[in-house]
Amino acid sequence: MREALHHLWTGVSSIPHAAQILAAAYVVYLVLLAGYIVLQKREPVATLSWILSLAALPYIGLFVFYLIGPQKIVRQRLRRGRSREGMEAYNVVCPADLHCTELARIGQATTGLPPSTATAVDWLVDGAATYAAILAAVATARRHVNLEYYIFEPDHAGSALRDALAERARAGVKVRLLLDAVGSSRIRRSFLQPLVDAGGEVVWFHPRQLLKPFQRPWLNLRTHRKLVVIDGTVAFTGGINITDEEDESRDPNAYRDLHTRLSGHVVRSLQLVFLEDWIYASGQGMDNFDREDLFPSDGPVREDGTVQAQVLVSGPDSSWEAIHRMHVAAIHEASRRVWLVTPYFVPGEAARMALTSAALGGLDTRLLVPRRSDSLFVTLAGRSYYDELLQAGVKIYEYGPRMLHTKAFIADDDTCIVGSANFDHRSFRLNFELSMLYHDHRLTAQLDAILAQEFERATPVLPDRHRPLWRQRLPEAFARLASPLL
Repeated sequence: MREALHHLWTGVSSIPHAAQILAAAYVVYLVLLAGYIVLQKREPVATLSWILSLAALPYIGLFVFYLIGPQKIVRQRLRRGRSREGMEAYNVVCPADLHCTELARIGQATTGLPPSTATAVDWLVDGAATYAAILAAVATARRHVNLEYYIFEPDHAGSALRDALAERARAGVKVRLLLDAVGSSRIRRSFLQPLVDAGGEVVWFHPRQLLKPFQRPWLNLRTHRKLVVIDGTVAFTGGINITDEEDESRDPNAYRDLHTRLSGHVVRSLQLVFLEDWIYASGQGMDNFDREDLFPSDGPVREDGTVQAQVLVSGPDSSWEAIHRMHVAAIHEASRRVWLVTPYFVPGEAARMALTSAALGGLDTRLLVPRRSDSLFVTLAGRSYYDELLQAGVKIYEYGPRMLHTKAFIADDDTCIVGSANFDHRSFRLNFELSMLYHDHRLTAQLDAILAQEFERATPVLPDRHRPLWRQRLPEAFARLASPLL
């Protein structure tokens, strides 16, 4: 190998003015890519990080950028807009029957989905309870079951749900399953065949296309949503994927996580989210759907619900970073406390400023993260922010030994956000995410009780903790440099 490289270099160096040609090619490469990245108008830190990476790793950096570099999805935004034609009037701003706060108005302005209501919201802690509730609800389906998942594994949990869906499909129920091509990459055609044979439809979100000419792969832009909608009246969403790794009844070290079961008018918004994703991924049009089936005229209305609820979505097809913006706005609105639980903590400047300002202002500001997540690099990056937060008065707790996968937020005693989005750059900018905003004292009190137990099981992070230079401080500092790219 060394001899081959030597011969290659000898051949190149024999070309007249080879050094000047290579230098000129390097400059052109860097200028063109830097210009392209700058025109994306992302955060300066992320922009500079990409430019420096490309400069330090010429040509190799280009390949990495080709695979996972920042991308805009204009086409999806257009298709999403078309998919809303003919749906109910989602342009009504703050209906008169709801108390619309500034937070609710921001949510609607950035997502197009207005505040709504739920007749019931049930918290589901961990996978065993969640899977049992989903299977029970699927068994009652009479018209359709629509599902969208990031991770759907061909294990016990996945097989049980597949078989339940196939049984409903054979009974004449319309079953649509949308899976992320990267998160669910372990699934093979043979695993899905029983569902397809029964009449169910399966579509892959952003299939890998590394060899497709003149088309950058969507490798870094995934649907991270976890969503089930049944007959347009009942829905499940939250942080739990379909995998035995989240089923504590099968694995005592399963992820600790949180999910919700919803019913009522807000399910119509969740149905719309699924419909838009399905149309985009499948290429189907509205002619392929029975609108009365998806949005039944005799379904729940806004006035039926007692819980104020609003669907929050974000993704690379929008520059508003709706879920990120809503967290920051909710922190600024809080007057008594801010509790944040996330498995991956890589905050941007706005989020760090909001958290530290809340603590400096005397609010009960807490952060709960895993003692060690399933990504060591992200764990190190998150810990690099501890000193600043602790100095401001933020109370930080690390949960373990089980991996904490819950994504939850509480502001004061009446506002909470729960969903699929982590508190990091990937969830806020790259992934298609789905969270729920609730404005309800009773529901927030229930979540308070759940999270209070998690804080009791966690270990507080002390400001004067021992942190060796080579094993902790230096790796954390290097991981933080790459945090805008995570």
